[in-house]
Formats: sequence, structure tokens, C-alpha cells
Amino acid sequence: MKQVNLLLMSAAMTLASCGGTKNAGEQDASTLIRRSDIKIEGRRMTPEALWAMGRIGSVAVSPDEKQIAYTVSYYSVPQNKSNSEVFVMDADGSANTQITQSTWKEAQPVWFKDGKKLAFLSSESGSNQVWEMNPNGTERKQLTQYDGDIEGFSFSPDGKKLLFIAQVKTVKSTADKHPDLPKATGIIVNDLMYKHWDEWVTTAPHPFVADFDGNGISNVTDILEGEPYESPMKPWGGIEQLAWSPASDKVAYTCRKKTGLAYAISTNSDIYIYDLATKKTINITEENKGYDTNPQYSPDGKYIAWQSMERDGYEADLNRLFIMNLETGEKRFVSKAFESNVDAFLWNKDSQSIFFIGVWHGETHIYRLSLTDGDKLTRLTDGVYDYASLALCGDKLIAKRHSMSMADEIYAVNTTSRNGADFSDVRQLTFENKHIYDQLDMGKVEPRWMTTTDGKQMLTWVIYPPRFDPNKKYPTLLFCEGGPQSPVSQFWSYRWNFQIMAANDYIIVAPNRRGLPGFGVEWNEAISGDYGG
Repeated sequence: MKQVNLLLMSAAMTLASCGGTKNAGEQDASTLIRRSDIKIEGRRMTPEALWAMGRIGSVAVSPDEKQIAYTVSYYSVPQNKSNSEVFVMDADGSANTQITQSTWKEAQPVWFKDGKKLAFLSSESGSNQVWEMNPNGTERKQLTQYDGDIEGFSFSPDGKKLLFIAQVKTVKSTADKHPDLPKATGIIVNDLMYKHWDEWVTTAPHPFVADFDGNGISNVTDILEGEPYESPMKPWGGIEQLAWSPASDKVAYTCRKKTGLAYAISTNSDIYIYDLATKKTINITEENKGYDTNPQYSPDGKYIAWQSMERDGYEADLNRLFIMNLETGEKRFVSKAFESNVDAFLWNKDSQSIFFIGVWHGETHIYRLSLTDGDKLTRLTDGVYDYASLALCGDKLIAKRHSMSMADEIYAVNTTSRNGADFSDVRQLTFENKHIYDQLDMGKVEPRWMTTTDGKQMLTWVIYPPRFDPNKKYPTLLFCEGGPQSPVSQFWSYRWNFQIMAANDYIIVAPNRRGLPGFGVEWNEAISGDYGG
């Protein structure tokens, strides 16, 4: 215990002293930028190296599929702040250029329909608003003047409307309830749900639709006007929980229309479709009592797909992929062949197949689901990695990939030249942290299948110290995944980083114990109602 405490103290002390740029004290007047000056002694991961890494965020492919925009966040420990910047590269990874460098956070780049401009969120005007700029970063212009922060946005397919997310006050404060106490800061609680971790629930995110003329917005409409519900849903939901129809006449949104105790104990959310012309809303998943979320229309407008859990109140239920024929109303569970969670998905351009990512045996890979061939499943990637986020670019998928030995980078995955077990056609496009990895020796990551006390096989990841000597004894850290019921896959974490543990001469043992997805429903549900057992 003493050795572990000393390790944590050392990490905390060095973390507190590491800087975000070469001249950390001068950053108040400049942006946080890539730490190209970082020097690592001993070729081992340190807190300074970990926090000097750029963190790749959202990715957007241009309409002509010739360019890719993406964001990178940089951190400064002395300032206790981060900053995100926008980069643009050609679709093959060449001509990679940072197009913003400011003290304002630029986030969520989105290409305009004609591909000539990029829209993005920026706090330059004092609140988060939608701006535009050329793909080289010039001619910045503010497009929205909304009274409040915009948290996410999406243009309609015809480019004439803007869908955006903003907070709406839904709970009266103590001062509101007692005007004679205007400075009161205490919170009066008489019902759930009053808090998400460290955030008091006083507002709810609502989806807004506005007309867009290329220069600004008008006729702003709150789709949930007067309703106390959330869309997208807290605490993690974003613009992916909302979707435009291809005809730009409807918006599908995710919502759990409950309040108080019912909201706190239920996971029964639904997919609603809002008609812009009639302003009427229909619920298309009312018969399902579990967690329905993340709708996406097919490109031809004939179908809508979404992720769906079956049982109310069960946060770790199997996350299935459903589609609905919008003409007939027929619904179909299309991911039956995959006995694990569908974590994210994307329609193919032909509306005949869907790409998705999901975890199986401790790795998260990309799959193609053919809707015209008996929901046939084809795996497109392989290796000791986790893939995340998907975007189409010609005959390739643009995705982020990480592992226990590398943070997110952007890759291109060929979707057409698969032949049996040939997974070789994957190309790395970004090398954001290569200058750091080149100075590090990473600990070996090894999968081991172990026999449990009841004769089952359990996948366990073992991470060794750099320069591991099999003739020596090492202290060992046992990593038992929290949640529970989330996988020990090939994740990269800036909080629970296995390589920084291994760099301090620990062996890490990380089992995929009962109650983790990626090994079938029975394995995942084994702890339900019996966590300690």
C-alpha cells in the first residue's frame, strides 16, 4: 500500500507541474498548441507526456469527399484549461493543416452543402455560437446571435434550416420561489432528479429549428416548447440524438418524457418525429419500454434506424439496432447475428446496408450489415484495437482508432475489398502524437484466456512494464472495470492509463469478468441482481 501511495503522490506532483505549451506563463494571450518541445527522459510514459498529447475530437468529411476536417484539443495543467483547434487534410491524409489558432475553442466542424465553407462552434463572441470560415481558416463570420450557448447543431439537407441544441430553464431557483430572498443560493429539493453527479439540474437541453438564409437565422422554434423534458438526454447525449429527414421536412429526436421520480428510475426513452409543416409530433417506439436513442434516416428516406434496449430500468441491456419502414410501419431487429452491443452506426449511401461498431472479445471493430441479404454480417476490421465514430468517404470509412498503447488517430478503412479474413486495407491518416510515441517504450499488451472456477473461459488483458524481465518479480495492479457492465476493451484513457501504470514497473491484470459485454448476453447479465456474487 505504501508503494502505491508513493506512486500516486509522485504522479500528482509531476502532473501539477507540467505545462501546456513551451511558455506556459504566456498562454493567457495565446492559444494552447501542440507540445512539439516535449522531451521525455528514460523513454517511459510520464504525466507530462500524457497531458501533452493532442486529443482528436469530431471528424467531418466534405461533400465532395476530397477533404476531412477534424478537431484536436490541447491541455494546460497550470492554467487548468483546454483549447480545441480545427485541422483540414486531404482525404488521403496529405496536406494536413491547422486552420485555426486562437484563444477561443473551435469545435464540431460541419461542411456546408456546397463544400465551400466550414461551419463550427466558437465562444469568440462570449457565448457558444455558430460561425463559418473558409477551409483554410480565413474569412471567419458569426452566423447566429442566439441568446445563450449553442451546444450542437446540424444543417438541413437542403441547407435552408438549422437544427441546434440549447438549454432551457425548467426548474425554479430558490430566489424564484422566494422573491424576498433574491441572493439565496441554497437548493430546495423535494423530488428527483435533482442532480447529475456534480451538476444541479436546473435546465434541460431542447432542440430548436430555425430558418437559415446563409447569413443568419430567423423564425426560431423550440420543438419542445413548454415541456420540461430533455432532448438530447443528459448526461451524454448530443447532436447524434437528433436527425433530419432527407427531405428537410421532419426532425427525429430522442426523448424520455418523464419528470421527477419516474424520470430517475426509468430508462424508457423514445424516438419522436416532429413535422415542421404541421408542428405535430408522433412517437414511433411507444410499444418498446426500454432505451430507444440515436435515430438516423436512410439516404433514400424510406427507413429510419435507431439503437434500442428492450427492458425499462436496465441501463446495460443489449443495445440492438432496429430499422422501421416509414411507408408500412414495419419494424425489424436487424443486428441479431451480433450478440453484443451496437455502439454506433451509419447508413451506407445505397440505403441497403448499415455500418456499425461493436465490442466482441475485448476489441471494438467495424461491421457491415446487409439489409437485403438476410441481415448478413461482415466484419471489416481486425486487430488489438478499438474503433470509434464513422463517416463515409467514397468507398472508405473514416474512423478513429485507439488501443491500450495509442490514443485516437484517424484511419481510412476500405469497405469493398474484403476477401474472407483479409483485413489489411486500413490506412492511418493522422499522426497527431507521433513526436511523443517516438520517445516512448510502451509496455507489451497481451491477451490471456483463463479458466474460471466454474469452467468458463475469461479474457484477461495483461500489460507488462517496458523492458520487462521475466526473471524478476513485479508488483501487480488488478484492474476491475467499474460501471459495471462496460467492457475492458482496447480503450485509451487519460484517467486510467495502463501505460503510465506499467511505466512505473507494475504489471496490470485487467479481466473481462462477469457483467461485461462482448461475450454474449448471458455473460453480461450474470451479475444482475447479484453484483457481489
